[in-house]
Amino acid sequence: MKKQFLSFLRKEFYHIFRDKRTMLILLVMPIVLMILFGFAITTEVKDSRVAILDLSKDEVTAQLRERIAASRYFSITAGEDNISALEASLRGGKIDVAVVFGEQFASELRRGGRPSVQILVDGTEPNQAAIRTGYMQQVLAAHLHTLTEGRGVSPFPGITPVVRTLYNPQGKSEYNFVPAVIGLVLMLICVMMTSIAIVREKEAGTMEVLLASPLPPLCIVLAKLVPYFAISCLNLTTILVLSVTMLHIPIAGSLPGFIAVSLLYILVALFLGLFISTVVRSQLAAMLLSLLVIIPTIYLSGILFPVESMPVALQCVSVIVPTRWYVDIARRLMIQGVELRYVWRETLVLLLMAGVLLGVSWKKFKIRLE
Repeated sequence: MKKQFLSFLRKEFYHIFRDKRTMLILLVMPIVLMILFGFAITTEVKDSRVAILDLSKDEVTAQLRERIAASRYFSITAGEDNISALEASLRGGKIDVAVVFGEQFASELRRGGRPSVQILVDGTEPNQAAIRTGYMQQVLAAHLHTLTEGRGVSPFPGITPVVRTLYNPQGKSEYNFVPAVIGLVLMLICVMMTSIAIVREKEAGTMEVLLASPLPPLCIVLAKLVPYFAISCLNLTTILVLSVTMLHIPIAGSLPGFIAVSLLYILVALFLGLFISTVVRSQLAAMLLSLLVIIPTIYLSGILFPVESMPVALQCVSVIVPTRWYVDIARRLMIQGVELRYVWRETLVLLLMAGVLLGVSWKKFKIRLE
């Protein structure tokens, strides 16, 4: 029995390795997706075009202009002479942000007052407008605080707020997206390739031949899943190396714990692919159904939008999306550095999903082939 199982296993590995297209999808696509998503998906808005109208014409406003120019989020274009020109530049799409320093800005600052700064932002894209406004406020507030602190004047009446950003003080969007992309890539590869591999045998009519062999059906299914599990482990290793070396994402928590949870998630994805293979009869249908699984994975797992901000109905639907639970675990283990006991509930959900998918798939698999 053991020799026969190993023979089936070798046959599956040979079958995968000799198919160049399959190897391209299994080994190259995860790397491409990781690099593409890691660098392309970002909530940061860089190189926003800024025009400054300085009516004060003072040393203080000149320093503020230099501070804005030094920020990696802004690039200053030529200044304007009046507010109408600024508005015309915004309407024409020549600039993204306009800053106006009033005539009494410097004198009021020297008297210990709180001079106002007018910030005009192109609100065509509300999210980007809010981000640009926040960046500009941070730059101006930081420099004004430095100036007033040197003169013994607090720019804030009553109290001086002290803000600390935990776990991601630099505000890097990669810290948010990379753990999510790991879950997305593993789900895409495992589900699609597993479902297609098993359906291919049915479509070609060779599954009955395999079932007629001395090996029990369970061993045949395991021989189909083990190669993809091994390749998924290789992909996980590659993705982690890319995350740490190229994207500079720390693994603040337990690395063995993170790997263990990731292996569990890979099993859930493989069993989901096995389930898909039991409800379809063609490779095309398996691929289409796999892609349909990826759509809720992207939108309902918290990769792009927080689950808490979704309607209640969609939050209920997201409960059955495995990636939602894995992404939560990955972010907390990689970024927050929590211990495994803080993610036991999410891990238990993945274990339950693995058991349910395996049981249902195995039952339908036997019924369909009898």
